[in-house]
Amino acid sequence: MLLAHKTALVTGGTRGIGRAIVARFAAEGASVAFSYVSESSADLARDLCAQLTAQYDVTIRAFRADGSRYDEAENLVRRVGDEMGGIHILVNNAGITRDNLLLRLSEAQWDEVLDNNLKSVFHLCKHSSRYMLKQRQGSIINIGSIIGLRGNAGQANYAASKAGMIGFSKSVAQELGSRNIRCNVISPGFIDTEMTQALPEATRTEYSNGIPLKRFGTGDEVAQVALFLASDLSAYVTGQTISVCGGLYR
Repeated sequence: MLLAHKTALVTGGTRGIGRAIVARFAAEGASVAFSYVSESSADLARDLCAQLTAQYDVTIRAFRADGSRYDEAENLVRRVGDEMGGIHILVNNAGITRDNLLLRLSEAQWDEVLDNNLKSVFHLCKHSSRYMLKQRQGSIINIGSIIGLRGNAGQANYAASKAGMIGFSKSVAQELGSRNIRCNVISPGFIDTEMTQALPEATRTEYSNGIPLKRFGTGDEVAQVALFLASDLSAYVTGQTISVCGGLYR
């Protein structure tokens, strides 16, 4: 029970990596709040709450909120912090892609990705840090991507958002470290989620062959690293970027 007596807030918690992190944190004794944006995710959120509440003796709550909007992010953090007894762990997982080659990339596609992937991180960290400062403890985990480290054709907007997250996180780690608040980044590679499952089999095979471990990762393998960073096992780790990519980025 590595996270007993702690409250975690995870954005984008209904699918993929976010869902795996919510489940792993609950299994380790944390009270977990998670957010989702679209109404189409409401049923998934309710089902996840019911499943985890029945399985573990912890509090699980879902909130619909768009972290890219300052007021919605502030209200989300206030509700979680006030109603669930503070915020000890923040995981900024929510993100989108709007892929296009640079010459075809529209301003709207650029703004939408930067707002959802980077501005939301600023909002959630700013508001959550107020609770962490009062507690004099906290762990912020921002979910990046190896694309933010190596770039990728057709993803200039996505790469910029994830690279920006790394610089932002290193700065936050320096600002808040004296108050025992840590901030780190996890940069996943190819993870077996709904998004990658939709790829043609030939494409998946080609990508797998380029990975030293010769397979896609799982959401739970990312969640295990998030657990390490959320818990006291990583009490002396801050300002770091950990790639979970099977050796793809080296």
